[in-house]
Amino acid sequence: MEKLTFYALSAPEKLDRIGAYLSERLSRDVARHRYGYVCIAMEALDQLLMACHCQSINLFVESFLKMVRKLLESDKPNLQILGTNSFVKFANIEEDTPSYHRSYDFFVSRFSEMCHSSYEDPDIRTKIRMAGIKGLQGVVRKTVNDELQANIWDPQHMDKIVPSLLFNLQSGEGVESRSPSEKEKESPVELTERCFRELLGRAAYGNIKNAVTPVLMHLDNHSLWEGKTFAVRCFKIIMYSIQSQHSHLVIQQLLGHLDANSKSSATVRAGIVEVLLEAAAIAASGSVGPTVLEVFNTLLRQLRLSVDFELTGSYDPGSSMGTKIIKTHGERQLQEAVIRTIGSFANTLPTYQRSEVMLFIMGKIPVPGVHPALSSSCSGPEGTRMIQIMLLKSLVQVTAGFQTTNMLTALPSSFLEPLLSFSLTEDPEVRLLVIHILLSLIDRHDNRPKFSAISIISDISVLKLKVDKCSRQDNLFMKKHGQQLYRHIYLGCKEQSSGRQHYENLYNLLALLSMELANEEVVVDLIRLALALQDLALSTEESMPVFNRCAIHALAGAYLNLICQLTTVPAFCQHIHEVIEVRQKEAPFLLPEDIFIEGPKLPPSLEKVEGEVLFLQSKITEVLGGSGYNIDRLATPYIPQYTGKQDWAPVGMEEQERERRRQVVEKFQKAPFEEIAAHCGARTQSRSVPVYEMKFPDLCVY
Repeated sequence: MEKLTFYALSAPEKLDRIGAYLSERLSRDVARHRYGYVCIAMEALDQLLMACHCQSINLFVESFLKMVRKLLESDKPNLQILGTNSFVKFANIEEDTPSYHRSYDFFVSRFSEMCHSSYEDPDIRTKIRMAGIKGLQGVVRKTVNDELQANIWDPQHMDKIVPSLLFNLQSGEGVESRSPSEKEKESPVELTERCFRELLGRAAYGNIKNAVTPVLMHLDNHSLWEGKTFAVRCFKIIMYSIQSQHSHLVIQQLLGHLDANSKSSATVRAGIVEVLLEAAAIAASGSVGPTVLEVFNTLLRQLRLSVDFELTGSYDPGSSMGTKIIKTHGERQLQEAVIRTIGSFANTLPTYQRSEVMLFIMGKIPVPGVHPALSSSCSGPEGTRMIQIMLLKSLVQVTAGFQTTNMLTALPSSFLEPLLSFSLTEDPEVRLLVIHILLSLIDRHDNRPKFSAISIISDISVLKLKVDKCSRQDNLFMKKHGQQLYRHIYLGCKEQSSGRQHYENLYNLLALLSMELANEEVVVDLIRLALALQDLALSTEESMPVFNRCAIHALAGAYLNLICQLTTVPAFCQHIHEVIEVRQKEAPFLLPEDIFIEGPKLPPSLEKVEGEVLFLQSKITEVLGGSGYNIDRLATPYIPQYTGKQDWAPVGMEEQERERRRQVVEKFQKAPFEEIAAHCGARTQSRSVPVYEMKFPDLCVY
């Protein structure tokens, strides 16, 4: 062998003749089953190949590959493995000169076939499959960096390579019990995963699609979305192996696949959504790319379709026959998965993009008769209500953990006003979701968990609350939106369908406003609001159930107990504590501990609630006035305002406001469409001033 190698190196032009001779000998020996000679000839070919890196190696390689091919075509496993090992050695050689005419199609097909081997003896079967995987890895290494080679990324090759790898990844899933000696060796699954990662790691921007499409097809063909675990595992490998700047391409493909499967069963769609959820978490390095709103658009569309399917009971509402029976339970699970995925995507985004997404989702929430954005044509009012709830649940996910220093930019009017308008609906679930969203956005110091239940806390220092001084932006925010928020709390308490959760969350909202956004003026307004709630609970005009009246008294008491300790005015605290003590003895049903429990003991009526069990506006005004708070404002009863204007105005405002609202609603219900359109059009046009009439400061004019 040494002599032969020396001869080949000193006379490289003879290499092709040497190759041809060895190849002829080997063919003959294979035919005559003289396998010892076959091994010797192959060893000689291998060694020559490793030693000679000259211009004329190309011709020698032809003979070599012809021999490898011969071995792979044999039905003897040992020869197939021998041929594969030689091919792998060859694949690791860097060739000096490119080859224009070499084709690897046979090798891709044969190695893929070996990956699926069904040989009877399990040990030999494993060896053949592993040889197939190594062979594919060799083909990829050999061709991936050479522009002149057969393009390994073509669908015709990828559609063989990728399923072969996935088949081996999957077939080894249940085989965990291996003996210690086997554990030291690489298992087929480990080898396959390494090979798959290497393939994906080499994929350039334009090749990602061809590499991922066969994965989607394989999961479809073998119904692997339903079980989720294998599909998630595949995409975890994909997301961690590709270059991070390409992540968004995979996500785009998954979204497209979800759309393509719109009419598949809920379990398939839920599986794809789960995979998206995992992929989004990995792509968190900010590479959701240009597709941010597209992601949310697709997911929201899937929500709407799922609601339609659930309510109409058919994937094709137009047809007379229900094509498939739809399981409500499956659709519900899908909806929950979509909502979780929306949250997961949102958590990967920077603040400014998250605000955009919040506005985008808000714009999709249907308002019956006014704004039917995602409302459903075929599932009627119930469909619209379900969509509202789903989208608000999505917003709860998107706003969870949202941190912002500037409330004005985080909660622009275009978001806050429609959100608060939902708080006036009669649907208690919708109102509760609105409060959850507000709480997430306002709570910037994680104080919310400390108020999970309403109770009278005699010393709030045990709560270890984090309170910062209000910034200028916070003050501007409350100047602009404070009245809307107070009105939201007031009307939320007044709703007859409000239950224990509503009152607990409204208390949370009052508490967080006091800690996050309250300057002196806001504190005064919040105290006036609490006293107005007490008046509301006492009012004989309102036909409110006894529970709601007791709950409002308890909420106002608990809140005044909190705010008096935050203001640290001793006389104020004293008055509040005196009233609470009297309540504990004489009217425990006016305190949270007795009302916000399972099966509270309610009095038959609240006619006798007077005197010392009530907080007195005059007394509070007097003690706070002595500490420098605005007496005029404190002495003015709070009345909910429709606009964000100052609210210590004439008392008749509330009646006017009610009448105005009634007229607006009536107009939108009864007026012809053209009139409404003209009215809305006129409102928008009057705002724009022509440039030549604008008044610019002198500094801006050149």
